[in-house]
Amino acid sequence: MAGEPIRIAVIGGGCASMAAVWELSRPEHAGRYAITVYQEGWRLGGKGASGRGAAGRIEEHGLHVWLGFYDNAFRMMRECHAELEAQGDGGLFGDWRDAWTPENDVALFSVAERGGFQRWDAHMPPRPGLPGDPLPPGAVFSLPYYMAKAFDLFRALLLDTTVDGRGLGPQPAADGASELADAVAYLTKLGTFASIAALAEGLGVIAMLLGSAAVPLNSSLLASAEAACARLRLWLEDRWLADDDHRFLWEVADLTLASMVGLIRGGVMFDPRGLDAIDDYECREWLSANGASVRALQSPFLRGLYDLSMGYEEGDENRPALSAGQGLRGTLRTFFGYRGAFMWRMRAGMGDVVFAPLYEALRRRGVRFEFFHRLTNVGLPAQPPPEGQRDYVRTLTFDVQARTREPYSPLVPVADRPCWPSSPDFTQLKGGARLAAEGWNFESHWDRRRAGELTLTIGRDFDFVLLGVGLGVVPHVCGEILARDARWRSMTEKVKTVASQAFQVWLNEDLTNLGWEGPAYITGAFAKPFDTWCDMPHVVPEEAWPNHPRTSVYFCAVLPDPPQPPADGDAGYPARRAAEVRDRAQAFLRGPIREVWPGAFGVDGDFRWELLADPAGDESRSSVDGPDRFSSQYWRANVNPSDRYVLHAPGSFRHRISPLDMTYDNLTIAGDWTDSGFHSGCVEGAVMSGLLAAHALCGSPKLEDIIAYDHP
Repeated sequence: MAGEPIRIAVIGGGCASMAAVWELSRPEHAGRYAITVYQEGWRLGGKGASGRGAAGRIEEHGLHVWLGFYDNAFRMMRECHAELEAQGDGGLFGDWRDAWTPENDVALFSVAERGGFQRWDAHMPPRPGLPGDPLPPGAVFSLPYYMAKAFDLFRALLLDTTVDGRGLGPQPAADGASELADAVAYLTKLGTFASIAALAEGLGVIAMLLGSAAVPLNSSLLASAEAACARLRLWLEDRWLADDDHRFLWEVADLTLASMVGLIRGGVMFDPRGLDAIDDYECREWLSANGASVRALQSPFLRGLYDLSMGYEEGDENRPALSAGQGLRGTLRTFFGYRGAFMWRMRAGMGDVVFAPLYEALRRRGVRFEFFHRLTNVGLPAQPPPEGQRDYVRTLTFDVQARTREPYSPLVPVADRPCWPSSPDFTQLKGGARLAAEGWNFESHWDRRRAGELTLTIGRDFDFVLLGVGLGVVPHVCGEILARDARWRSMTEKVKTVASQAFQVWLNEDLTNLGWEGPAYITGAFAKPFDTWCDMPHVVPEEAWPNHPRTSVYFCAVLPDPPQPPADGDAGYPARRAAEVRDRAQAFLRGPIREVWPGAFGVDGDFRWELLADPAGDESRSSVDGPDRFSSQYWRANVNPSDRYVLHAPGSFRHRISPLDMTYDNLTIAGDWTDSGFHSGCVEGAVMSGLLAAHALCGSPKLEDIIAYDHP
């Protein structure tokens, strides 16, 4: 009937799906779209889901930090908070500036020459604006712009980098005065650096000339730029490489110069494919081919890049997998695209800060949420369409994991804020007491128990489908598409995913007391198997402890896959992998963490397990001491197909499918595994994909309004 809304079935409640739903449900559309979100289990969030456990503890999938260039994601959340504020409920979740706090300090680690680890601290200068602000007039994303900005980074690193707590300038003598000879030697070196900075600025000018339409491309200009890079590298090797205190600067400079040489030598500056032109190369191999030293290729900066992107095929640290194009695109956006702060840390869990306000705002807009619905099949017509016509989704089949007594109410109050719990509210489920007693796990791929089945049919139940499940789920639910479509088969085979592991500890002493010096750094390139960690004392007040610990520390990394994937009927697989993570975490606390928290170890040389705060209270666990006390902490193995992190291996970009692709007449896709313009398993890439999916369905937002979609 004319005037009836268009029914859209959205599968999955992660960042990409929620971004699409945010656009499709805008008041400007005047109710044109009737949207239903089908979500397995009891909570939204996908890989970004979090929950509240005992004592209201925040329990995450891993460490989630938003980078300062996440413009599209921040814009969505700023709009969400503003909408709730306009409805009189701003106090429910607070201002967005209360939900995120700026972070400009980063720590990286490298193996010291004489054993142990050497710590490199860098402070990134704040930049004008805030993430999500409209771009300044005339702002463009161009490779010449990035080349000019690279030397600003050198200067910032020179002024703000410390090595094991010491600045790179002359150090004061014991009497508080600088030794004259050391100061003179340092100033001589610094003077040489100042002269070489002029060369650096010259290279920036050359870069801008290369990007100018008024300057014709010629071999002499390219040769001049490459010669300038070579000269700067030789100077750095001669003056700084032998000086261990300056090695970090050298390594970053060397990698930057190798990137510049590669962009110039390969003609990438003017290639219409942009950085995709080098995306068939592995990142380290491309940098090496363009002059990066072995030392720089093993630098903490580059290791941190791989760790941050979880770029290890099958979780094997000996099989690094990061394409040169996306590696460079991510680095350029991270260092030169941030606004306000380099990173932004969330006040609480990502579920609380992101998905709870989005759920509340979308529910008020009229979006329906059907929890406990696990997709099992995307059905096509029995026969392919005649030539010249497009195929379409005919049915959607779900396992109804549980039946609710009333529409399910998913949020619970913790510290006066609505939050997602770490387990479902069984009292809202029919037969909930039995389901709880039998241990039904609604988020486990291997627990296939269900209360019933539901099949939706086109025309009767839906008109369009937005498939927003994780890539690992696609082979399990899109068998009919894969059997018919070679492109989809290629995507699921060539775009790889990896499992991850995480654990959290709550400590009764702060890290300063345990020997960690400096701010609460976000730390990368540390020891395996947990190379990335962060001190998170700011989240503890958001929890509901009777006696609050001093801090909470989050750890995460890739998790190696087993030689053979588990069978679908292997219900015990998640528990075995979780036990493996628990053992790894205990060993990590007894081993590498000594390098950074020496005060966490007793006179017997073992970790002081009594530091771990127990949500049940020490009185109730007085008999539990030693390593067994770790059982009161939190750990997880992210092995579900929906939880696996998406890699960007060399050449995989051409196998990604865009949400704008309408091969199927009524189907679009959304996720960090699609061709979104930013091929990374991060919030911003997922949100950009969701915006593209919304554009495919309704023409909004305009493509030019998706920030950095036109990035080279």
